[in-house]
Amino acid sequence: MNVQLAQRVKALTPSTTLAITAKAKELKEQGFDVIGLGAGEPDFNTPQHIIDAAVKSMNEGHTKYTPSAGLPALKKEIVNKFKVDQGIDYEASQIIVGSGAKHVLYTLFQAILDEGDEVIIPTPYWVSYPEQVKLADGVPIYVEGKEENEYKITPEQLAEAITDKTKAVIINSPSNPTGMLYSEDELKALGEVCLKHNILIVSDEIYEKLVYGNNKHVSIAQLSPELKGQTLLINGVSKSHSMTGWRIGYAAGNKEIIKAMTNLASHSTSNPTTTAQYGAIAAYAGSQEMVSEMQKAFEQRLNTIYDKLVAIPGFTCIKPQGAFYLFPNVKQAAELTGFANVDEFSQALLEEAMVAVIPGSGFGAPNNIRLSYATSLDLLEKAVERIHQFVEKKMK
Repeated sequence: MNVQLAQRVKALTPSTTLAITAKAKELKEQGFDVIGLGAGEPDFNTPQHIIDAAVKSMNEGHTKYTPSAGLPALKKEIVNKFKVDQGIDYEASQIIVGSGAKHVLYTLFQAILDEGDEVIIPTPYWVSYPEQVKLADGVPIYVEGKEENEYKITPEQLAEAITDKTKAVIINSPSNPTGMLYSEDELKALGEVCLKHNILIVSDEIYEKLVYGNNKHVSIAQLSPELKGQTLLINGVSKSHSMTGWRIGYAAGNKEIIKAMTNLASHSTSNPTTTAQYGAIAAYAGSQEMVSEMQKAFEQRLNTIYDKLVAIPGFTCIKPQGAFYLFPNVKQAAELTGFANVDEFSQALLEEAMVAVIPGSGFGAPNNIRLSYATSLDLLEKAVERIHQFVEKKMK
């Protein structure tokens, strides 16, 4: 049967992350000692009290449909989380729970974009932002977060990118892939531009709990009532509570947008997985000790591995302030080792040094690579040593 696929699917860019992960897995299955630094998830198991709560919910018969926007008890915990962590007041009607933050973002773009509507996406970006915009018939407009500005965009850049078709701008802080944070002053300045031009702010704060040193996460929605009203805030339990496979994310903001997203969800997923929602309730209502322990472990890994990474010839890297990624510029290293570009350099790292990293081209930053430190310190040190040896050997 000859099936003609939809243009929207044909236009999608395959996930670089998944491609590298698949190749690394293939080599491992062949018996090669591959160290994978591509993971976008914590290497800790979900805390036991969350698992226990999910099992208990099933044993008590909570295995049926829930409201499309999520269990009222979970929305209550999310409302409380915003109040405690950011001092922001939301009503339950301003919250939608979805099957992961990725699904929530997808639903949002489907709800707000018509053909030709533009969404401003700072580069480097998380790989799914532009693809989700394109799937909603929108147009991604890229604004370069320059390395000298810690990969963050300025108010002037934002204002210059706005047209009469601009519908929204995405702010991801802490950032995947760079680990950079926008400060309160930087957010205020960007927010003023958005308020002036009536642009929706999509604030992706999924790495909120993973912030290091003296840095502090600030939500743009907490800075003023006006900015709160202009912001659709995205978060979830995947990174903060090591629940990536549970698929629970949520959005908070304008009631009209939340209602539209809920209507869409009712025809796509019906509701987020019931058992996972009970787990998420326990995640927010129970002990936060594991959250703190993970944050400390990631910070230790970062502080241990960072100096070793920047000692590699041709590597430069701004020290991340959050998340669990390093995003070094390795253009010079690729040139020193005789490769035409960073993509080829990354491929050789996998095939010759047995270290899987993600090329920055998938994030809109072709001179960089992304390394996840969501793996053991022992493996991280081995991986960086392998990369160092690989570069020095190729330079001879």
